[in-house]
Amino acid sequence: MIDWKNIDTVLLDMDGTLLDLNFDNHFWKEFVPLKFAELHNLSITEAKQQLEPRFKSMEGKLEWYCLDYWSDALKLDITGLKVEISALIAVLPHVTEFLTKIQQAPKKVLLVTNAHRDCLNLKIEKTCLQVFFDGIISSHDVGFAKEHPEFWRQLEQQHTFTKASTLLVDDSLAVLNAAKQFGIGHLLAVSKPDTQQARRIISDYPAIEDFRALMVGL
Repeated sequence: MIDWKNIDTVLLDMDGTLLDLNFDNHFWKEFVPLKFAELHNLSITEAKQQLEPRFKSMEGKLEWYCLDYWSDALKLDITGLKVEISALIAVLPHVTEFLTKIQQAPKKVLLVTNAHRDCLNLKIEKTCLQVFFDGIISSHDVGFAKEHPEFWRQLEQQHTFTKASTLLVDDSLAVLNAAKQFGIGHLLAVSKPDTQQARRIISDYPAIEDFRALMVGL
């Protein structure tokens, strides 16, 4: 699937690519509505009806990924709530095998995530994946979400890489589209970001269900 001799930089997303998106999906779709309902004496259904349009309006913006923003907007301790269910944080199948193997190859490997630093730190603490990366970049450090073209310009300035020989693996089609417009040469989608949901059919980009497909020829 990937001709590794043509790749010198690998950009890896975190949630839904390296980590099971079930944690985030459960958190935002079930746990936050539960706590919001308790706070405002609502039913779960009423809470979801109020929250879903608010969430939808922020998709793709830096605020969507900002725990401080949602803590203030919802009057909930979002970081604290994430800690409460942090047992759900899990590495996706075959990710550690892939990272171990690519660490032995002459590639620059960067973790590139929209996750807020508080959430990023929690997940790193739980998974200990930081040892595999030459750098860890949060969009909150850059000031733009990965869906925004300016994120990629800033990333290139801060972590020099050659677009044509760079691979991005991400579960978000919006992020892959932004990277494509920027000129990243190799783009790969993840078709099963959440282990509790069915595999997605992806037609716009080559896609993998797990990282075994990328280990061939590495």
